[in-house]
This record gives sequence, structure tokens and C-alpha cells, in this order.
Amino acid sequence: MAKLIVLGTAQDGGLPQAGCLQNCCDTAWQNTNSKRLASCLALFEDSKKWLIDATPDFREQIHHLEEISPNKNKLDGIFLTHAHVGHYAGLLHLGREVMNTKQLPVFATPQMCNFLSENAPWEQLVKLKNINLIPLENEKPIELSESLKITSFAVPHRSEYTDTVGFLVEGSSKKVIFIPDIDDWEKWNVRVEDLISEVDFAFLDGTFYSEKELPNRNLDEIPHPLISRSIERFSKLSKFEQEKIYFTHFNHSNPILNLESEERKEFEKLDIKILEELLKFEI
Repeated sequence: MAKLIVLGTAQDGGLPQAGCLQNCCDTAWQNTNSKRLASCLALFEDSKKWLIDATPDFREQIHHLEEISPNKNKLDGIFLTHAHVGHYAGLLHLGREVMNTKQLPVFATPQMCNFLSENAPWEQLVKLKNINLIPLENEKPIELSESLKITSFAVPHRSEYTDTVGFLVEGSSKKVIFIPDIDDWEKWNVRVEDLISEVDFAFLDGTFYSEKELPNRNLDEIPHPLISRSIERFSKLSKFEQEKIYFTHFNHSNPILNLESEERKEFEKLDIKILEELLKFEI
């Protein structure tokens, strides 16, 4: 049976985040149990393994995967959601300066493939055949094995460089959707509740809790659905449906990560969950 492993649950900069002098990051420097790596999932079945996103924490995440995977020296592919730093910067480890991989399959949208092929330093990975870019077709499944397949689907998100996708992972017994980045549920032409009803687990964008979180930043420039509003929206679902939902991709400032915060105490009364790192799901 295939397994899904959570290798990271933080927004692009992780927790603690560079340059942050606030209590949220100071606590994480002092207590490694509070640390979170950038958002990343791994799939593995028998001796094969794949990553969803290649983050700035690639080295540590690969190490975790090697500890639990029977085939320690081989990665069979990487699926990318989009070209924001926390989701593809780890590709640098595949070059000749580090792993020097050989034709490692990297699955991405045609826009993302073009971006990697035409811009340094990524284009060197293509030229030296460290990676083999494979364009994703929207909503077309890719069979990884007889009992495991993955399907990309477009979501609205800041497109400075490329478009953005989420993924549907289907094992022999369970289905998972993964949407770490989206501008807003209301801006999507899909009802996320319909997707939730069709799967067993839904890992959803929980970057920010409220608009008060970053008083010195304009959240309109970095849009994400606020957890507080998502909770209100998902409260209309049945308990059974709510229990499928796990928030992920947390910004370092998100008070829901603070066990002593009022936001966390209120959240723990709900059936919706927080995605934790190194959780394993049999699918």
C-alpha cells in the first residue's frame, strides 16, 4: 500500500523565518519542537518515492525521507505546484554542485517548465540533464504505479512567473487533495466543499489566521484565504466532512501555531485539524 508522508507544513520561509525578531520565531529558535519546514509532501510505495514540491529545506526533508524509505539513494520524481521560492528552490540541490542527479523527472505545468528552461540557474539543470522536465496536463492523471496516481488541477494564485496547481493523490484506498497556495476560495471556479466531499483527506491553505497578523504588510499583495474565514465557511459542513480538513502552509506569524494563543485554544474545539510534520497516511 502507498504511503503519504508530511515533510513540511510552513509557508515558504519556514519557522523560524530569516529576519524575524518576533516572539513566534524566537520561541522556535529556542525550542526545536516549534520548528516547521516549508510545505512539502512525499509519496512512496515499495522502493519508489516522489516529492511534491522542492523547498529551501530540501536537504533536511530528503534526509527524513531516506530514514523511512527502503530505497535510500533514489528519488523517482518531483511534482511542483508553482514558482514561489518555497516550492521550487530546492531544485538547486539536484545540480552538479550537490546531488548531480541524472534525468530526474520533474513534473510541472508548461509555464513552469518554460520558466525553468529559460532562466538561470535552473536552465543549467536542464542543459546538464540533471532533470527531465515533464509538462503536466491539467486534470489528466499520471499513473505512478498500478495503485497510485496523481492529478494536477489549476488554482488561482499570484502568477508573477508561472501558474499554480494543486494535486489530487489517489491510492488504492484513500484520496488526498493538496492545495498549499490559493488566493481565495471565492475566486476559484470550483467549490472546494465539492472536492472535500470526494476525498478522504484535504490539506488546505492555512497561511494566515487573520488580517491583523502582519500589520506592516499589505495582505492584498500576498493573498491567501484566512483561516478565520475558512473556519466560518467550513462550519456549514458536517462533522464527517470537517474531520477530513487539515490546514497547512502556515506563515511564521500565524498564532494558531502557538499552543498558548487564544486562536489555538478556540481552534482545538473544532473538528478541523492542523497538519503536523512527519505524519504518515496510508493511502
